[in-house]
Amino acid sequence: MKNLNKTVGLAILAIAITSCGETPQNTEKAEQPETEVEVKEEVKIMGEEVTYTSGDTEMKGYVAYDESKEGDRPGILVVHEWWGHTDYVRERADMLAELGYVALAVDMYGDGKTAEHPDDAKKFSGMVMKNMDKSQAKFQAAFEMLKNHPQVADEKISAIGYCFGGSVILAMANAGMDLDGVAAFHSGVQVPVEPSEDLQAEVLIQNGADDPFVSDESVRTFKTKMDEIDKPYEYIEYPGVVHGYTNPDATANGEKFDLPLAYDAEADAKSWKKLQEFLNRLYGEQ
Repeated sequence: MKNLNKTVGLAILAIAITSCGETPQNTEKAEQPETEVEVKEEVKIMGEEVTYTSGDTEMKGYVAYDESKEGDRPGILVVHEWWGHTDYVRERADMLAELGYVALAVDMYGDGKTAEHPDDAKKFSGMVMKNMDKSQAKFQAAFEMLKNHPQVADEKISAIGYCFGGSVILAMANAGMDLDGVAAFHSGVQVPVEPSEDLQAEVLIQNGADDPFVSDESVRTFKTKMDEIDKPYEYIEYPGVVHGYTNPDATANGEKFDLPLAYDAEADAKSWKKLQEFLNRLYGEQ
């Protein structure tokens, strides 16, 4: 499984340059300073294919965790874009595992179904949003699977989501799901379940300021409702950034289907760092 945004270290070589002139006599060799070498703990990511059910629907998920890490740790649900349960959502689960969490890449459509065309993606995602009772049951099934994972501290569970997935986790949090925090990326904020006193989770939303799928009016309404119920949230906008900015495939998909999608490496990196800070605030460093 490939990982996004891996920092590749550059080795710096010290080159000794000798003078062309006469070498001075009785020159003592300079004493080399002692250096400390940082030894990083080994990270060994285990990826598990999992299935779970809600009613007569079977979902195909993916769990990732660092098997070299001992002890229980927080669990993070990761909800996919409207394209469905693709490799991208699994890559994000792997990235969370590298940070020390147990991550479950959720399947909200069932049977691991994915969309090859925006028309199908719109149809699949629309059915989820129009049938919130069934969708909450699917999400709850994923929640229970993660909660019962042997490496998860079952009282420490949050969720992140991308695009459609961001809207899903906001709706679930608004419905009163037992989540510590939810973090949405390039996500709509006008969701079927509005913010209310039932909301238990802290909320982080990170969108592109130029995302045409997220209207200014919907953002104003969201902020007003969150302020009215006095729940903790943060809404961040990245200037010049459009929809899908965290997914390296977004630009190609935008060109292919004539949609306002584009990857933005800087916004991707900043938003991921902000997520880490958000999770560290909830759980401490892992």
